[in-house]
Order: sequence, then structure tokens, then C-alpha cells
Amino acid sequence: MFRRLYAALAPTFRYWSQTEVHVYAFSVAANVLLAFFPFLIVMMSLSRVFFSQPTTLAAIDLALRDYFPDALGNFLQRNLPQRGRIEIVSLILLLFTANGIFQPLEVALNHVWGIRKNRNFFHNQLVSLGLILVCGALALVSLMFTALNYAWLKEVIGAAALLPLFFLKLAAVPLAALVLFLIYFYLPNGRPPLARVVAAAIGVGLLMEVLKYLTRLIWPWFFTKLTREYGVFKYSVTLILIGFLASMLVLAGAEWAARGHRMDNPR
Repeated sequence: MFRRLYAALAPTFRYWSQTEVHVYAFSVAANVLLAFFPFLIVMMSLSRVFFSQPTTLAAIDLALRDYFPDALGNFLQRNLPQRGRIEIVSLILLLFTANGIFQPLEVALNHVWGIRKNRNFFHNQLVSLGLILVCGALALVSLMFTALNYAWLKEVIGAAALLPLFFLKLAAVPLAALVLFLIYFYLPNGRPPLARVVAAAIGVGLLMEVLKYLTRLIWPWFFTKLTREYGVFKYSVTLILIGFLASMLVLAGAEWAARGHRMDNPR
């Protein structure tokens, strides 16, 4: 059993030890930091079209507290903008910074699958834009679903904390798996095997949920260290580190999916 586990994990650890993999992951994490707040602003602006501001804020608060440790979730929730109009500047910043997420990801996925040629800059921007719109729409649907549950439960039973969180957790893994499938299948400059991509997306989606709970488990000790070392920058550093770990998981899933299926070696 241990030999099988070692045989399965050893190639992934060797892949993680490559210098360029860390470059890809840190590049993605830095752009996640740049895109995160514009993403929240755009999601809030669009959600307010369908729901009241208190319902929208409550739904986003639930999502933040579920995905991020308490102190970081509280900080993000306290600093959410209160404006009601759709922020055009935030939308432009989101598109620009999110494109920066997909550029290193495409290079990394092409390298994993053995695809020798990357897309040119403008082609990459078009593919990235399509993924941004689809993934943003999925996130908006998830947020609206949470807000709808919150509003309905508050009206019917007068308490809306536990059940909406349950629905949010129920949708988290399928939503993450769907987003990962879109990235794994459409972002490389080629078409990897569908079955391998689906399996990797589901597996990494589950591991993302595990990473979330591990982060919450070590957070009290870790946050003390970050406060001592980084002071006022501790929240930015936290977002970068979480983004880096998530990026490494995404790249590990791609490495597992492509194992023995490199496109520059048809056999």
C-alpha cells in the first residue's frame, strides 16, 4: 500500500521541486491578489441588481467566512465597498488582472502536456476573457443562490445562518470542479484527453476543500507569525500564500492528468 502511495505521489513531488513550477504558482498567486478585490466589487455590484444590499452583503459574508479564516474574513467583510452602482473601473481591473492569472497557467499546462507552442498574446487574451466570463458567471450564480436561500429562510423562519452555509458548502466542490475542468480542458493550446481532465478536476476540487479546512486549522498559529513578521501587510501576504498553495494543487492535478499522456509523445 505504501509503495503504491509513494509511486503515485513521488512524480508529483518531483514536479513540485522544479523551479519553473514555483515561478508559475507565484505568478498566479500575485495576480489573484490583484484580481481579488475587483472581483468582489463586481460580484457585489451585479448581485445588487437582483437582491437588496443587506442580502448581498450577508451572502458575501457567508462566502468569505467559509473560504477564509476568521480574521481575514472579518477584514475583507469590513472593507467591502458600500456603493450600489456597477463599477466600470473595477470591471476593467478585473479583466486585466484575471488575464494575468491565465497567462502563466497556460504556459504551465502546455509544459505539462508537452505542447510545444504557446498561444500568442492576443489569442491568449481571448481565451482568458472567455474563461473569465464563464467562471465569473458561475461564481455569480453561486452567490445569487446563497443570497436567495438567505432571503427566503430569513423571511420564512427568521434565522438565516446555518442552512445557507450548508447550501454554500454543498455547491462548493461541484463548482470548483467545474471551473477546474474548464481551465484544464480549454486553457492549454491543445485538447487533452477528456476523461483524464474530468478525473483531475474532481480530485483537485476535493483537495481544495481539504486545503480550506487545513488552513482554518493552522490559522491561529500562522496568523500570529504573520502579524509579527509582516505587520499591516499580513492580509496581503495571507492571500498570496493561499493563492500559491491553491495554484500548486491545480498544477499537481494537471501533472497527474498528463502523466503518461504527453501530447508530444503519442504512444
